[in-house]
Amino acid sequence: MHEPSEFYQSLLGMIRRAESRIFLSSLYIGSKEGELVDALYKALQDKPTLHVRLHLDLNRSTRPGPDSTARILLPLLSDFPDRIRVCMFRSPKLKGLMAKLVPPRFNEGWGTWHPKIYGTDDEVIISGANLNSSYFTNRQDRYIHIRSHPHLSQYCFAFLHACAGFTYRLSRSTSSPRGYALRWDDKDVHPHHIEPKARRTLLNFQKAYRLASAARLPILDHVGETPLNDVLIFPVIQAGQFGIREEERALSLLFDQILEQKDTLQGVPVVDITSGYFGIYKNYCDLVLRSHIGCRILAASPKANGFYGSRGISGRIPEGYTLLEQRFMQAVQDAGRMPTPQHPGVSLQEWERDGWTYHAKGLWLRPNESSDPYLTLFGSTNLNSRSANLDTELSFVLATTSENLRQRLSEEAANLWSQAQPWRGNKRPVRLGTKALVAAVGGML
Repeated sequence: MHEPSEFYQSLLGMIRRAESRIFLSSLYIGSKEGELVDALYKALQDKPTLHVRLHLDLNRSTRPGPDSTARILLPLLSDFPDRIRVCMFRSPKLKGLMAKLVPPRFNEGWGTWHPKIYGTDDEVIISGANLNSSYFTNRQDRYIHIRSHPHLSQYCFAFLHACAGFTYRLSRSTSSPRGYALRWDDKDVHPHHIEPKARRTLLNFQKAYRLASAARLPILDHVGETPLNDVLIFPVIQAGQFGIREEERALSLLFDQILEQKDTLQGVPVVDITSGYFGIYKNYCDLVLRSHIGCRILAASPKANGFYGSRGISGRIPEGYTLLEQRFMQAVQDAGRMPTPQHPGVSLQEWERDGWTYHAKGLWLRPNESSDPYLTLFGSTNLNSRSANLDTELSFVLATTSENLRQRLSEEAANLWSQAQPWRGNKRPVRLGTKALVAAVGGML
């Protein structure tokens, strides 16, 4: 899918069709999402055997005020306590005195729950979008809807079920002025020291699913519902704070494989990379600069950054990304990787659309500039230092030889690049205060 509104209507349709389960994972649910919450309520009301699982970030979902995610979920918890489970992940990076000193608006800087999985029964949408009105209207992201696939749907559901073991459980409380309570069920593990348990859980989970997730997974074609048997999808978990770095390993292996085959390839392979928060992780930067392949990068312009116009320190974030882009492009020039007539090199463009913000992320790999992609990485990762080291991410690699699917992947990328403009970051000044801010918290951007 290409449009936020299409994503939203598809999500509502899935909720209305659900018969046995709904499972949604997001950073948070926006305070104005009455229609979405009402759809969940009606589904539970109309179908007595239906169960709902929500997996959200605790810090983002419990911000002070009457419109927090936790508060808007209270009617569901009150009327269907046995059929809805709300799990809230709290990063253990922020603990002790710092946890008390850092204001609520900034405590997400130490890591969040970031997977974006929207599933019901045997279908699932994988995206980078959160459940908030802007993501349904004028905030561009990626959205891949996989229908009639019980194996992939069960993998996503089981992933959330496994991770629930190191999260808080949201429940209604009549004794709390907030109206809710956060309960920690594991008496043997302190919630500020979950690293060993989380690492063990994720490693065991992936080990159990390794053979299944690496199997060929047929996807239904959108025209004629024709099964495609030439598609491979496998998940990659990145949770740096728990020592889980599958995304890094996958991308390193991918670039190594391309390098090994360079003498047999027709033309120069090209990887298209995009991120709404382009502060490319150092290891990925090294892969791009040291390889022989072409690399076309699309980043949000300052006006398309979600923090543009924010109050206080967060208003400097778009300028901070300009600084990171300037440093990256200087490294590209120093490495001799600028585009030439003979080689695509490494180029950077910026996405801008009037009245819109940009949140898409991922990559597409093509055998050469004029061919359709045969591989894509999609999901929650922003491919930056924060995604690599702080946030908990779930993404997927899709490889295919299907001409139909390759063409659709090409159309997806073309839709994003249709709003691309020349990078102008080299002409934008960066204030000294912003440079100091990036030096202090650069890994959190």
